[in-house]
Amino acid sequence: MREIQFREALREAMSEEMRRDESVFLMGEEVAEYNGAYKVSQGMLDEFGQKRIIDTPIAELGFTGVGVGAAMNGLRPIVEFMTFNFSLVAIDQIINAAAKMMSMSGGQFNVPIVFRGATGNAGQLSSQHSQNFENWYANTPGLKVVIPSTPYDAKGLLKTAIRDNDPVIFMESELMYGDKGEVPEEEYLLPIGQAEVTREGDGVTLVSFGKMMKVAHAAADEIAKEGTNAEVIDLRSVRPIDYTTIMESVKKTNRLVIVEEAWPLASISADISHHVQSEAFDYLDAPIQRITSKDVPVPYAPTLLEEVLPNVARTIEAIKKVMYV
Repeated sequence: MREIQFREALREAMSEEMRRDESVFLMGEEVAEYNGAYKVSQGMLDEFGQKRIIDTPIAELGFTGVGVGAAMNGLRPIVEFMTFNFSLVAIDQIINAAAKMMSMSGGQFNVPIVFRGATGNAGQLSSQHSQNFENWYANTPGLKVVIPSTPYDAKGLLKTAIRDNDPVIFMESELMYGDKGEVPEEEYLLPIGQAEVTREGDGVTLVSFGKMMKVAHAAADEIAKEGTNAEVIDLRSVRPIDYTTIMESVKKTNRLVIVEEAWPLASISADISHHVQSEAFDYLDAPIQRITSKDVPVPYAPTLLEEVLPNVARTIEAIKKVMYV
């Protein structure tokens, strides 16, 4: 099977859906003439033209509102944020318009729109450009929140998101756009809300998503050298969350460690911990451990970043804690 970059998988998903459905279009900062801030939309302007690949002003609230209105009127916009840090400027349109419109209109209006772009830390970008908001958006009824970790998942999930009649938040990592992975040439779709067991084991369950899957797998590789076989689960989406797959694994391993990049309070790992202790408490042989970013603004200095962000060493320490070793 061929290998392509994460950005190429996203581009293929959007291009295939735009060829299939003329109501699909892409809008955002630098998506057209510049070929995308991270070259995700490279070449799409040449194929689809200025009416469907649309450069916007640096005005997230404005162009997000245009996208929501277009979706309410029968189109299927893909709104790209250069980073989800900038989506805070548009959060009123996302939450108070897109997410609630179906309910507020008594089912008269669908809002089939995808909000996509880079999320989380990407190096020395400091406090205002290194944040994770997946738990914010996952807290909102009416939204679906998808965070792929591989090119294969990125393409299959984005195609599904574009066809979805509800608004979808689709979060990517800037640090993963160049990652390569196997992606079929034939069309395929992946369901939103179905986690994947990416590594089987019976010693401890490791749950993560997005680029933190790299941390989870690296920790699983290291701990395997000491005789512990970790089962690794990629959530793929954090609204909805596939609790069933998590529960089945915990009932087998009796231990759970969750790795995510967001801050600890009201996080995805906090929600999962609640569900597991509520529904599978009798199966747990140790308290659930969570690895998150430290509860501080993300710093600029590399030495401080290492202290703040989740990493392999902290994850291994948590695994050993639940294993009592």
